[in-house]
Amino acid sequence: MAHLFIFGLGYTAKRIAALAKSAGWQVSSTGSDGDVEFADRDSVLARLREASHVLSSVPPDRDSGLDPVLDSYGRGFPPAWYGYLSSTGVYGDAGGAWVDESSPMGTGRRTARSEADALWLQLGARVFRLPGIYGPGRSAFDRIAAGKAHRIDLPGQVFSRVHVDDIASGVMAALASDAPPGAYNLADDLPTSQNAVIEEACRLLGQDPPPLQGIEEAGLSPMARGFYAENRRVANGKAKRVLGWRPAYPTYREGLLALA
Repeated sequence: MAHLFIFGLGYTAKRIAALAKSAGWQVSSTGSDGDVEFADRDSVLARLREASHVLSSVPPDRDSGLDPVLDSYGRGFPPAWYGYLSSTGVYGDAGGAWVDESSPMGTGRRTARSEADALWLQLGARVFRLPGIYGPGRSAFDRIAAGKAHRIDLPGQVFSRVHVDDIASGVMAALASDAPPGAYNLADDLPTSQNAVIEEACRLLGQDPPPLQGIEEAGLSPMARGFYAENRRVANGKAKRVLGWRPAYPTYREGLLALA
C-alpha cells in the first residue's frame, strides 16, 4: 500500500490527506492533528522509512528563515518521491503580468520561502506553488462576517487564488501519475482583483459591498499591506499539461457559489 507521510497537517494538508485516504493510501503526519510529534525524531524517522511518499506543508521559520523540515531531518529522505507546498509569492511583483514556473524567483517579500522552494527543487521534489488559498472557513464570506472585508482603491491590482480542494486534487494527480520533479503552479484560471471577489460574495449574500478605501484609510496590517504591494497573474498551464489537472472551481465565481 502506498504510504504518504505529511509534515504539517494544516488546513490544506488535511484536504490532501482526506483525498489520499479515500483513494486507499495510508497517511501519517505531524501537526496538532497528526499522529506523530514533529520533535519526536525517532518516531518521525521510523515513519519516513515506512513511507513511499513524503509531502511537506511546513513554511520557513519566521525568525531564522530556515526550513524546519530540512533543518531538522536533513535532505536525504529515503522515499523516491517527495513534494513541498510553496507559494506563488516567490515570484514577487510582476506589475500585473503573467508569471509561470520559469519566471525569476526571490525578488519579492517572500525571500525565505524562495530559498526553501529552491532547496526542495534541488532535492528533486515536486514543488506546488500556491496563490491565495480559500475554502470552507477561509473565504470572502468569513471576512465579511468578521467585518474584515475591504475594497481597496488600487486600479489594475490583481492576484490569483485557488480553492483548497483544487490544491488537493492537483497534489493527488502528481502523486498518482508519478509526475516528474519540478515546480507546478496550482492556481485558478481567472486572476482578478480582491475587490471583485468581495463584491461577488456580497452579491451572493444580498448585501452592499464595503466602501472603496485608500490603502492608508483601510488600516491594514503589515502582512495585508505587503499582499497589496505585489501584483501578478499566475499561469497554470504546466499543471494542466503535465498532471492532467483541471480545477473544479476555475474562477472565484464557482468557488464562492459552492461555499455559499
